[in-house]
Amino acid sequence: MNLTLSLQESTAPLRTLWLRRAPQDRKLLVYSGLLLLLLLYIWLMQAASTARGTLEQRVTGLRSAAVLMEQQAAELEQLRMASPPAVSNAALLPLLPLLQKSAAQAGLAELLLQAEALTADEAKLTFGAIPFATWLRWVDTLRMQNIRVASARIETLSTPGLVSVTATLARPAR
Repeated sequence: MNLTLSLQESTAPLRTLWLRRAPQDRKLLVYSGLLLLLLLYIWLMQAASTARGTLEQRVTGLRSAAVLMEQQAAELEQLRMASPPAVSNAALLPLLPLLQKSAAQAGLAELLLQAEALTADEAKLTFGAIPFATWLRWVDTLRMQNIRVASARIETLSTPGLVSVTATLARPAR
């Protein structure tokens, strides 16, 4: 009862102000208020529609990412359960003989001026006048065998396309 009375007392000035207005003014205020509410409703619906579209796109992307992660997790589990790959005989041999054999197979043996083993997994090779494109192809085949160029000094020669190469080649330690 107290709450009702305090509500009536607090709204009494507004009610008095409303009743003092002419009937046409009251209609205008009511219609203006309804129009304002309608515009607010339309604005909120449009904002919600835009947000919903954005959210649907994000959810679709997240779902596809989740499917991909599940596939990767299953693949990882299969790889963990599989036996470790066998060590090849080439990985057990010192690096220098493998490089010399590879150079011979690539037709670079006659261009090899010096070959020196630094460690079992590292060797230093010096080539005289070698075509640069041939050098790059050979290095690419070595990369596929998990042998990388640790350092290299490449100097151009007076003949176009030919270079002099001194390179240290390495593979991961066994």
